[in-house]
Amino acid sequence: MSNTGTSETRTAEQPQHKVCWSCKGPVGATSLFCETCNAIQPPGQLDHFTRFGLKRTFIIDVDAIEATYLKQQQLLHPDRFASKSAREQALSSQQAATLNGAFETLKNPVARAEYLLRLAGHEPEGGEGHTVNDPELLMEAMEMREALHDADDRNAVDTMIKDTRKAARACEKDVADALEQNAYDRAKKLTTRLRYLMKMTEEARAKKSRLAAA
Repeated sequence: MSNTGTSETRTAEQPQHKVCWSCKGPVGATSLFCETCNAIQPPGQLDHFTRFGLKRTFIIDVDAIEATYLKQQQLLHPDRFASKSAREQALSSQQAATLNGAFETLKNPVARAEYLLRLAGHEPEGGEGHTVNDPELLMEAMEMREALHDADDRNAVDTMIKDTRKAARACEKDVADALEQNAYDRAKKLTTRLRYLMKMTEEARAKKSRLAAA
């Protein structure tokens, strides 16, 4: 995503270093532990992308993020802090919770797009408690739901799963383009459509499982 405007300003606000609470030495902003005394550090206020050493962009390597996530999870495992102080145990729990939240957000395309919108100062549409005012999208969603309801065999549901997955992948590219161009109104509408497509894929898979078990 372009680093112009709001995104550039907010990225610049991310701290580069912090002070270790234990030895008062300098610590990298994304470091889990102090390089000097090896004390675990608080998670701080880093955005999710910075926490994983990434630029703020919609297109990311989820497999690479997961590899980093799993490595850090191991470093933060409670067994490693069983003999540590209460403060260090609390900080390890905070780090683990923050890491989990960041990973869950970044690995999900809809959550990632909504997070990028919020970082840019734009609230996503169509979330919980919000009405979607897009007749075209609502009609598409209704037609997909009716098609799923009418699908009475696994082959028909399989076809629907393939179609919705294909549409979702295309929609992800459109979301990426809109965010790259700072076209936030368009990005919000596309993100809402992506949410519908992913939800429909999940519902189609659930119906396939029910048909298989029948």
